[in-house]
Parts: sequence; C-alpha cells; structure tokens
Amino acid sequence: MSALSLADVYRARRRLYRRVVRTPLVESPTLSKVAGTRVLLKLETVQPTGSFKIRGATNAVGELAERGIERVVTASTGNHGRAVAYAARACGIEALVCLSALVPTNKVEAVRALGAQVRIVGNSQDDAEREALRLASEEGYSYVPPFDDLKVIAGQATIGLEIVEVLPDVAQIIVPLSGGGLFSGVAFAAKQSTPRVRMTGVTMRRGAAMHASLAAGEPVLVDEVDTLADSLGGGIGLANRYTFALTRALIDEALLVDEDAIARAILHAYRCERLVVEGAAAVGIAALLEGMVPRARATGGEHGPIVLVVSGANIDMNLHRRLALQAPPSDSLLRGAP
Repeated sequence: MSALSLADVYRARRRLYRRVVRTPLVESPTLSKVAGTRVLLKLETVQPTGSFKIRGATNAVGELAERGIERVVTASTGNHGRAVAYAARACGIEALVCLSALVPTNKVEAVRALGAQVRIVGNSQDDAEREALRLASEEGYSYVPPFDDLKVIAGQATIGLEIVEVLPDVAQIIVPLSGGGLFSGVAFAAKQSTPRVRMTGVTMRRGAAMHASLAAGEPVLVDEVDTLADSLGGGIGLANRYTFALTRALIDEALLVDEDAIARAILHAYRCERLVVEGAAAVGIAALLEGMVPRARATGGEHGPIVLVVSGANIDMNLHRRLALQAPPSDSLLRGAP
C-alpha cells in the first residue's frame, strides 16, 4: 500500500478543482428506515459524465497533458471511456476508446459525442484492453488504465476525502466493486482519517472478477456475461499491480447480489429516492434492501451512519423504462418506505 500516499490524493484533488463536481451526500429516509440507522447517498450521478469515473480520468489525463502528451487510448465498459473522452477534450488532446460489443449503445454514443474515436473490439473488456495496449505499444498512444493505475486510484480516492470531511463519524461505506479502482481509492482515503470505518464492496453475482480473485487469493479470469450491472464487468488483469492488493488489504466484506435484486434496487432508487441510477450504482442499495449488510457500530455502541456510493446514472433509458413497467407499484422494494 506504500505505492499510494495521501499526498497523491490531495494532489489529485487540486488537479480536479473546477473540472469535477464535489458531489452531495444526501440522507435517505427510506433506506435509513430499512437499515435502522442513518443512510446517506454519495451522488456521483451528478458528475458531468454521469459517473465517478471522471475523477480518475481527469487526474490521469491531466497529468499526461501536463507532460505534453497529445494522444491517449483506453479500454472501457463505457463510463471510463466517456470520462477519458471528456478529460481529453478539456485538455485539448486526442482520445481513442476501445469498447467491447457488450457495452450498451447509449454508452458508446456518449463517448462519440465527446469527440473521441471509438473502436469496438471483441466480446469482453479483456479483448478491448488488449487492443488498447497494442495501440499504445505500436502506434504511440499513451494508455490510461480504467482502474489499475495510481493516478486513477488517487482520483477516485477524492470521494473518500469528501465523505469523511462531511461525515467524520461515518461507520461504514458501501462501494460498488469491480476492478477495484473506486473501492481501493475510497477505502484508502477514508481509512487514513477514520481507521475503524467498515468498508463493504458489493458486486453482481454474474462475472464478478474481483470477488472471485479475492476468494482465490490472487487475480483470476472469469467469463464476462450480460448483466444489469454492466459497468462492473471485465477482469482485473492477471498482472494486476495495485487494486487487487489494496482491495484485499482494505475490504471488510465482499457481497454478491443477483440480477433480480439489482432490478429492485434500480426501481427503489427511482420510486423512493427520485434517482435514475445504472445497475452498477444500485448494487449497494440492493445489498441493503436484501438484508445482506453487516452493520458497523459507532464508538458509542450504536450503529453508526452508513454511506452508499451511488456511482453512476448512465443506464439505457429504454431498459429503465422496461424495468419500471414490468414491476407492479406494490413491489416489495417499497416496503421500507415510510
């Protein structure tokens, strides 16, 4: 863990200033009632690109631009590519984004709309990453990793800084778990000032690479399949340098939620929280609604506040509409509403 320092996180925050939103931390009465303690939502949904990914991308691309780099390439499940495109345009440099055929059309078009070139490669994040690395090696692009990079991790860690500054008594932070850039960044920053904070990672049951790697004790390959939490898809890399070790050192539990639970959580967010969220952003809500979250106790013995990182809003709205129409208003997800 010595490779990342708190100074790196503060440098990232200075680089992000005026380019990235300091997102709100909003209390949820419905989820607080379900949990029996205060639950607050860290709304990365309000970022200019609709997800937390803008933090890491802005820090990494900004540092490259300061060094005179003129072309960047990345691989993405959608949100990171969009963030790199946004950051590259802000810095006046060229971006090429490699995406797999599993990336939803709305996310592909959002990358193009920001002026980046798009290349569709294979049927997995790993396929897209191999092409991005080839372009970096053979055609002179600078590669911006989606998660396993200290600049990217430091950018995501600014979320953890913001949480503990606003809520210094936070007892537990629940974070979507995928490649580990978001989780390890938030956990690292939060535990620097609040060492006892409980860090919970949540991911989908289908194709959960980090969860499988933690269970195996080393990075492993998993099959990437369709899931409502498409942003959490993809491997962590067998040669993972940073996020696996950081996540393993900082995580208290890693939870899996199934597709039905994710769907119910998306609808809970819409009907009870008035939020449009993508499947990856809903996994923490799903775990809470399913009663899966072991709660941490504050210093005084009572259950302390819980923060859910709501990571993004970039769901295909046709899918969102179908989910809303299929579920009856009396669905069990509303039982926790006052």
